[in-house]
Amino acid sequence: MNNYKELKVWQKSVDLAVRIYETTKHFPREEVYGLTSQIRRSAISIPSNIAEGAGRNSKKEFNNFLAISNGSSCELETQLIIANKVDFLDVGILHALQMELSEIQKMNWSLQKSLTQD
Repeated sequence: MNNYKELKVWQKSVDLAVRIYETTKHFPREEVYGLTSQIRRSAISIPSNIAEGAGRNSKKEFNNFLAISNGSSCELETQLIIANKVDFLDVGILHALQMELSEIQKMNWSLQKSLTQD
């Protein structure tokens, strides 16, 4: 349906996923299968669902995958807040990541809205 690689929201969410990997490298080793893994999976889920939805045959299916992507962004933000509260993540980094997430969420919602306006 769409070339997902041209979508700014996909590009920004891939960049965010890379930043999440870089950030979580510094988490405690004992969290590799816990919070670190959860955060990374949520981050990867955002662009992955955008890409999968773009590859579907209808705007309705694309919209559903965008909704899943948005849910993953909310999940990621929650996990980042928890990471901050347990002192794995500096508040400055948390705020920077939250700003990126907010921008991605707005772009995602705008794309969803455009799919339902036809």
